[in-house]
Amino acid sequence: MKPVRKAIFPVGGRGTRFLPATKAVPKEMLPVVDRPLLQYAVEEAIAAGIEQMIFVTARGKAALEEYFDVAAELVAELKAKGKTAELAVLESTQLEPGRVAYVRQQEPAGLGHAVWCARLITGDEPFAVLLPDDLVYGPSCLKQMVDAYNRVGGNVIAVEQVARERTGSYGIVTPGATDGNLTEVLGLVEKPKPDVAPSTLAVIGRYILQPEVMTILAEGKRGAGNEIQLTDAMAQLIGKQPFHGLAFEGTRFDCGDKAGHIMANIALALDRDDVGPAVRAYIAGLGIAPAGN
Repeated sequence: MKPVRKAIFPVGGRGTRFLPATKAVPKEMLPVVDRPLLQYAVEEAIAAGIEQMIFVTARGKAALEEYFDVAAELVAELKAKGKTAELAVLESTQLEPGRVAYVRQQEPAGLGHAVWCARLITGDEPFAVLLPDDLVYGPSCLKQMVDAYNRVGGNVIAVEQVARERTGSYGIVTPGATDGNLTEVLGLVEKPKPDVAPSTLAVIGRYILQPEVMTILAEGKRGAGNEIQLTDAMAQLIGKQPFHGLAFEGTRFDCGDKAGHIMANIALALDRDDVGPAVRAYIAGLGIAPAGN
């Protein structure tokens, strides 16, 4: 069984739900407290042992490449001023040469198409896919998935229960046998209406997939929204390869949604020693008690 060494980050989306901010700033660069969404996803991948990050970008996303480069002038200025704490903060944004690859998605044809654009880099190896819009706070979600993959092989996707009225916003699992936090996946349906959804077990933006999915995506078949859907391609692997959903430990924030993004900022700020007390005091002044306090 080949190890999971590479991860794809589909970051070519327009982010229209966050206009006008995303007119000039890629949505993946929107901050949660003081780090962009994409950095949280990259750090999660590093914690899982991923060796190479593959960013599938599009026009107007140059800021992503700049962010993970070495800002030589800024580094020199900080060194000259003896600002060691600030230099340490920058280290996590400076990935080693060769550890990051960039591929252009030249048309907005769906998540499946974005993943397929990275096929020549992933080659014949299994690979991970992380959607930065889904911020998972807690132990590395991908590390939990890699551990599960090393036990059961095949394909592993992160799943969580959602309200039935929300099934139309997710890929939904037809569940089989369960073993602890793993559920056998018998089927996948992209964005089913609540009355026909096979369950309320939803796929979130974390995947470990076998290379055969790229051959299926290459067919270019369109699904929901007239886009090439990754869920549809994954569904064709079921029954041919092991396929499991992992109920992960941690809290997911849908940061592709304005409310979810605000919730993530509040939750992560409250958990910080530097800004938590001030945020907690502000919330207390509103007469709202934060959960758990």
